[in-house]
Amino acid sequence: MSSLIDQSVRPGKRPAVVLLHSSASSSRQWERLAETLKPGFRVYPVDLHGHGKQPAWRGDSPFTLTDEAALVEPLLAEAGSAHIVGHSYGAAVALKLATLHPERVRSLVAYEPVMFRWLIDETPRDRPVPEIVAVADSIRDRLAKGDEHSAARRFIDFWSGAGAWESLSGGKRESIATRMRAVFHQFDALFGEPLERVQLAPLGMPMLFLTGAQTVDVTRRIGRLLRDALPHAHHEMLHGMGHMGPITHAEEVNRQIIEFLHARALGTLAMEPLSEAA
Repeated sequence: MSSLIDQSVRPGKRPAVVLLHSSASSSRQWERLAETLKPGFRVYPVDLHGHGKQPAWRGDSPFTLTDEAALVEPLLAEAGSAHIVGHSYGAAVALKLATLHPERVRSLVAYEPVMFRWLIDETPRDRPVPEIVAVADSIRDRLAKGDEHSAARRFIDFWSGAGAWESLSGGKRESIATRMRAVFHQFDALFGEPLERVQLAPLGMPMLFLTGAQTVDVTRRIGRLLRDALPHAHHEMLHGMGHMGPITHAEEVNRQIIEFLHARALGTLAMEPLSEAA
C-alpha cells in the first residue's frame, strides 16, 4: 500500500491530513493509515471529547458538533489547510468542519457520517429513525442506572451485530464502557445538529463518501441522502463490510482513502462520480 504515496514530496511541502475517529474509539483507530500516509503527508490524528487522551466536554451549554470542530481548528490554522478524513461520528464532525472552514479543507473523505438529524427531518416515521432513537434512549436509561457496560453492549451490538460485544476482549470492553457518557453526548449533538444537506452543495472541495454494503439501515439511508444532495461528489459502495469497515476491513478502506488523497495531492483526480453509494 505504501507505493501509493509519493515519496518525492519534500517534507516542508507535504499536505496535511486530519483523521477523525468513530464514537467509543480513539485516534488509535487510524494508526495503520497514519503510518502509511506519513511519507507523503503531515498526519494529525485527533482524539474527540471524552475519547483517547481528550478530556470529556465540560462546557455549560449543550454539546454540539461545533465544539468538536473546535478541537481541529488550531491544526487547520497551523497547517494552513488540510484534507479531512472521518468515520461515523468523526465523519459528521468532518462535514461540519467543511462547512465552517471551506477555505481550509482541501478535500473530505467520510465513511458513513451519522447525520441523524437529516433522517429525522426527512423521514421521521420510517424504520431507521425509531431504531436509532431507541438506541439512544436505551443508552441514556442504562447510564442513568450507572451501568456503563450494559450501555456499551447496546451500542456495540447495534452497529456491529448481536454478539459483537461478547467477542471483544475484557480490556476493550472496559475502554469502550468508560467512553459511553461521552458517546451519549454525541447522540444529543447529532440529533440537534442544525447543518442541512443544502449547505453542502456550495462546497467546492473534492469529497469521497464511503458506505459499507452490509451496513445498518440508518447509515444506508444517510448514504442515499448524501448521494442525492451531492451527485457530483465521489460515492463508493464497499462490499463485504458494515458500519465499522474502517476497523474490520482496514486494508480495503485505507486503500480507498490513500488513493483519493494521493490523487488530490498530485492534482490529478477527475471530478466525475466514481459510483453510487447506498
